Amino acid sequence: MTSARPETLAVIGAGNMGNAIASLFARAGWRVVLIDPSEDARNRSRQHLLGGSTDPALGERLTWHAELESAHACTLVIEAAPENLVLKQRIFASLEAICSPQTIIATNTSGLSISRLAESLQRPERFVGTHFFTPAEIIPLVEVVGGARTDDATITRVLRILRDTGKRPVHVRKDIPGFIANRLQHALAREAMALLQDGVASAEDIDTVARWALGIRLALTGPLEQRDLNGLDIHLAIAEYLYPDLENSQTPLRVLREKVEQGDLGVKSGRGFYDWNTPERRQALRDKEAALRELAAHLETKP
Repeated sequence: MTSARPETLAVIGAGNMGNAIASLFARAGWRVVLIDPSEDARNRSRQHLLGGSTDPALGERLTWHAELESAHACTLVIEAAPENLVLKQRIFASLEAICSPQTIIATNTSGLSISRLAESLQRPERFVGTHFFTPAEIIPLVEVVGGARTDDATITRVLRILRDTGKRPVHVRKDIPGFIANRLQHALAREAMALLQDGVASAEDIDTVARWALGIRLALTGPLEQRDLNGLDIHLAIAEYLYPDLENSQTPLRVLREKVEQGDLGVKSGRGFYDWNTPERRQALRDKEAALRELAAHLETKP
């Protein structure tokens, strides 16, 4: 355990993301206070994190509480509440009144402005974005985002803390909507939905192209490095004629709006672009997590 590691971490929100972050830090040796006002959420979290655990020390490191006051002695707090600006701002204001002036308060927002979230804080220099990715205990990356008044020392310390837990943090140097990953992900998804909406190919075939032409290379080579490998002159030549034809809608596409309006929300509702109610799809969903673990472990051995 390094000297930079906080003695105790508080995680606000006992949903899927909060549970994963709590598990990650507890397994790395931290004492973790998991806070959620819902008794049902706390009970589900306790069962999820301890029910199948073979690590007896895990139960000693994790505690569950209903009140934010339980975070008073923590030196790092990570908020994983629903993606609601007003709710998050209210939580941060309460935490600032409870915690020490030295406490770092972090948000797991997927893309809300860090500067705006910190608008009413008295100590915005100790406020930072830490965007984990689902499933957070498997995906190595965390985007660390400072707001307009975040102190450089806060960024440096959080980067070091995350590396100590085995994560691969990146410093997002501008507080822009969606940060890096969601901007890349939404750009790809918008084009994929446009191809589906225009009848170019089926959802299955579009995903097959993304997985077996793009994804398999992106696991080892990022898009900018891949351009270097292909040749920037070739990329420029293609971009000259292709860019004007790419989807550039400034609003969500019709095919997405229609799915949501019909209640076809994806796995959570049983149907989205795919039917998730079939035994084959359910099994595939279970298999993906195991495959992600294997892939992440394999990539850790690569430069």
